[in-house]
Amino acid sequence: MTDRAQEPPRGWVPVEHRFAGLDRRTFKPALLALGVALVLIYGLPALNSAIPWHNETKAGDVLDLGGGATAVPPVGWQLESGTLTGTAVPASPTNLQITLATGGASIELRGAPYTGSADAFLDQVERAEGDAPGVDGARGSVTTAAGLTGVVQAGTGPAGDALDVAFKVGQPVDAAPALLVRVRTGPDQFERYRDEVTAFLRSITPGAAR
Repeated sequence: MTDRAQEPPRGWVPVEHRFAGLDRRTFKPALLALGVALVLIYGLPALNSAIPWHNETKAGDVLDLGGGATAVPPVGWQLESGTLTGTAVPASPTNLQITLATGGASIELRGAPYTGSADAFLDQVERAEGDAPGVDGARGSVTTAAGLTGVVQAGTGPAGDALDVAFKVGQPVDAAPALLVRVRTGPDQFERYRDEVTAFLRSITPGAAR
């Protein structure tokens, strides 16, 4: 009989390494891989939920919208991105990104260079989104406490309630940076946050002439 004939068949597992017909040597790496997968699927989201944000807005906080423009955030919301006035690096009005969030609502502010009216800017935003669900109601206007007038459009849908407001923040108006304020809430939740959203919009100031 040749040496080849004495070789065990391919895949054969010695008796001392078998358990319930399985190769016990594969248990450790398999369990390790399973543990990693469970952490990624369940552990990290649970950890994120358990760790609260520590950037909650307080009374007296003022958002820096760039170029001297400001807004007062609702107290108790989370400032997920953006800066407050008085920070070392001031915000840019043409590259602005601010996100505020609470329970079932969020407020996003985006600043961009735009030559034209606030109404035309809002048209451009909607065209860029194409058929994406969003605002679809009649347009109106809103005037802040500082006298800044914006174009507002609201809507609702299965995904929730929506409100978009466009401003031209600065002088001369046509050449001033554009500011988009985007409010999103869960379905039928806008009324719950109406007063806070209204106060926030009225707090927007255009700052000095640019």
